[in-house]
Amino acid sequence: MANLVQIGKRFSFNWGGRNTKHPVRVSALLALKEALLQERYEECRQIIAIAREFGAEEREIYYLLEDPRRKP
Repeated sequence: MANLVQIGKRFSFNWGGRNTKHPVRVSALLALKEALLQERYEECRQIIAIAREFGAEEREIYYLLEDPRRKP
């Protein structure tokens, strides 16, 4: 599983206050990262739709899709 400290540096995980993000958003982004790393591309479209529904920003999704560490 991904290291949450490293992910927290890439995304703004603010659990309290004005900018509270939905936990499903975070879970969907993590699931997207895992699906990409394991090359399960057929699941990505649905995971992205769920992430967007719960407030994921385009830049967050783009970062995961364009991660240079992943082999295309």
